[in-house]
Amino acid sequence: MSSGPGRVGTGPGRVGAAAVALVATTAEVLAHPDLDEGLLAPWERHRLAGIRVPARRDDVVAARLLLRLCASRVTGLPPRDVEPAQRCPGCGRDGHGRPYLPDRPGLGASLSHADGLAAAVVGPGPVGIDVEPLTRRPGPVSVLRRLLPHDEVDAACAEPDPGPALLRLWVRREALFKAGRDDVRLTEWTDRRRAAVVALAGADGADGADGADGADRGAAADGAAKAPVPSLSLGQVPPSGR
Repeated sequence: MSSGPGRVGTGPGRVGAAAVALVATTAEVLAHPDLDEGLLAPWERHRLAGIRVPARRDDVVAARLLLRLCASRVTGLPPRDVEPAQRCPGCGRDGHGRPYLPDRPGLGASLSHADGLAAAVVGPGPVGIDVEPLTRRPGPVSVLRRLLPHDEVDAACAEPDPGPALLRLWVRREALFKAGRDDVRLTEWTDRRRAAVVALAGADGADGADGADGADRGAAADGAAKAPVPSLSLGQVPPSGR
């Protein structure tokens, strides 16, 4: 499946009976005819005003729009009728922190963006998603040891090429952090078409078809799932998300 205007996303797209995850380039999202910045709420546009780097601003917009599309596909509402909110679990204030759907308390939501990439997931229970460019290398190791389990960092450093292993460890931990718990299903894969590494926490019951859209099942953490990774195209569904 080719990428281009109106066509977005690798999997694992439809990850469960009522869960959807999407990964895309920022350009793919912003080129889609049913998704535009006008869908964002006033509080979101107010936050965008503080972002001075145009490319980063575009990434933030793309991730927020992709979250609306995931919610649309789960709920059947048009993207324009999806109204996500955010609340910080630390300070309890609105407008930043973990995204959620106020009218759908049983659904979890998560988004991610990085250097021209965007990802989002909506599904039952706690969910989290993280995306990073394949070329990114987290570090230094001394800092990673303060943030991540020492044994996992040491295992990654023992790899012939520690950089990709540390990146996979990072995205998995970020996804779990966003889900807010460690005892959920964890899936990690490489989207080679978009040069991205993605981790998805939660969204149990992944299904789909192998070998789609350049997505490879990556090395998983202990107990993590290596789920099939079907592709999704925004152009294949009407605005209702059905």
